Amino acid sequence: MLDIKNKKVAVIGSGLIGRAWAIVFARAGLQVNIYDQSKTALNDCLGLTQSLLEDAQKAGLLKESVSVILSRIHLAETLESACSEVFFVQENIRETVEAKLEIFVELDRLTPSTAVLASSTSWLPTSLFTERLPGRSRCLVGHPTNPPYLIPLVEVSPAPWTDPQTIDRAIKFYAAVEQEPVLVKKEIHGFLLNRVQGAVLNEMLNLYEEGYASSTDLDKVMKFGLGLRWSFMGPFETIDLKNSIKYIEEALKFEPDEPVIIYHLAIVQIKGQQFEKSLKNLEMTRKILANMLPYEMESDPELTKISKSLGSKMIEIKKMIEIKKMIEIKKNI
Repeated sequence: MLDIKNKKVAVIGSGLIGRAWAIVFARAGLQVNIYDQSKTALNDCLGLTQSLLEDAQKAGLLKESVSVILSRIHLAETLESACSEVFFVQENIRETVEAKLEIFVELDRLTPSTAVLASSTSWLPTSLFTERLPGRSRCLVGHPTNPPYLIPLVEVSPAPWTDPQTIDRAIKFYAAVEQEPVLVKKEIHGFLLNRVQGAVLNEMLNLYEEGYASSTDLDKVMKFGLGLRWSFMGPFETIDLKNSIKYIEEALKFEPDEPVIIYHLAIVQIKGQQFEKSLKNLEMTRKILANMLPYEMESDPELTKISKSLGSKMIEIKKMIEIKKMIEIKKNI
């Protein structure tokens, strides 16, 4: 665990996200310098933060008094004073590339060279606003789930040039302030949570638009079903607990044009692997299927084992692969 005792951090931007981060850091015992170019927003910051802390106290979510936590949050009149002697910066200004470029030039100039510079951006990859910085190796995205003092997930998304030590320090820092950091291994717009959320929302809208259920009932599906399950057990953990063959059968029902996952889950089942651990082999599986003709399945030792387990389902997989091959051939004609 990273030692954060008596450490100082800077929060840049005193809006909703900035105030929420200030609570996270001050609650963890850090001294917090908060800055905003809007003097009105900065002057209103402590009062609004106090209100949030009082709500948290009423809900029994604070280990210390509101006054003690609030005493660790200091208003900085200038960006330079906010950045003085800090070891970590959390930026929370408006979501444009131009704004990020401008503020990160200043943060790189004003902060100690050892400080980690993190942005709360919800969709911009780090590389879009740090490429030309002398200190680009210490920059990354630390995207919170709003509000971070209640929902602890933080997506750590570095640029290709971010120093591995910076990534490690950021992950350990977020863990030390009682957040749950996850690493986005490759840059992607929207990171992880927003993309998963978007996929679920898209299907919800499709089901509603096509008349399968009311919006109220679809909300219930999440609130009283998947939401409760996924709050303590993720999709991969759920798969690991259940029989993979059942998932194969479900996949055959809903994804008849995609034999790759079916094949892979079958391999997982036969080898007794955990799904998550086996994902590293998924790309190899795709390559095998891309060049596999139906008759080749007969001589594949793994598929021979799978055939005995799946029985008639193997015929369906063979047919799917054959159809897929025919489609690809037609595309190339």
